[in-house]
Amino acid sequence: MSEMKNFFFDFDSTLADTRNVAVLSTQRAYEAQGLAIPSREAVVSYMGVPIEVSFAKMAKEDLSDQDLEDLYTVFRSQYHVTEQEGITLFDGIATALEQLTQRGANLYVVSSKHSVPLRRNLDQVGLNGTFAAVSGSDTVDHYKPAPDGIWNLVTRFDLDLAESVMIGDAKYDMQMGHNAGVATAAAMWGAADPDSVKAEQPTYLLKTPADLLTI
Repeated sequence: MSEMKNFFFDFDSTLADTRNVAVLSTQRAYEAQGLAIPSREAVVSYMGVPIEVSFAKMAKEDLSDQDLEDLYTVFRSQYHVTEQEGITLFDGIATALEQLTQRGANLYVVSSKHSVPLRRNLDQVGLNGTFAAVSGSDTVDHYKPAPDGIWNLVTRFDLDLAESVMIGDAKYDMQMGHNAGVATAAAMWGAADPDSVKAEQPTYLLKTPADLLTI
């Protein structure tokens, strides 16, 4: 297999450990709106899925479109506050990205997050200048596991699918990579449900960020 040149990274639980921030922000938003608070397990199980899809599913109540819009707004403001409490890069990520860059690889982020908080979070963890471009949920017509986020970047930068790999911690990332026609790499250091990720038969199974240098 040829050496990979184009690396598409998920952000949450792949580059950075954001699980506590996501759980707290979600629970606080539901509580602020007087709704039944989803369990930590429920929130974690939907990580990697845009809030536009997951929030209605996690709600015990029937919510109108306006209720949901209000919930998204409260969540985003909560996230802005909560992210100050701790988004951290996984050990070894910064070094691996630096070495990939030195190797001449092209690095991108494809996330279910909106581009604005995504860029803010990248800045916060010191990765602002590391990626050639980001693709957030606001830049696609169809969310993961649809291939839109990857294809947008492939088209924009004229990338070769055969030299491209999607790296993520969730089954949705693996499905997205398969649907886009690129290789897939499971970031097992952040996987909340390792079995569901392995079930997608990723091209590469990575135990630590240093393993990125082997693909």
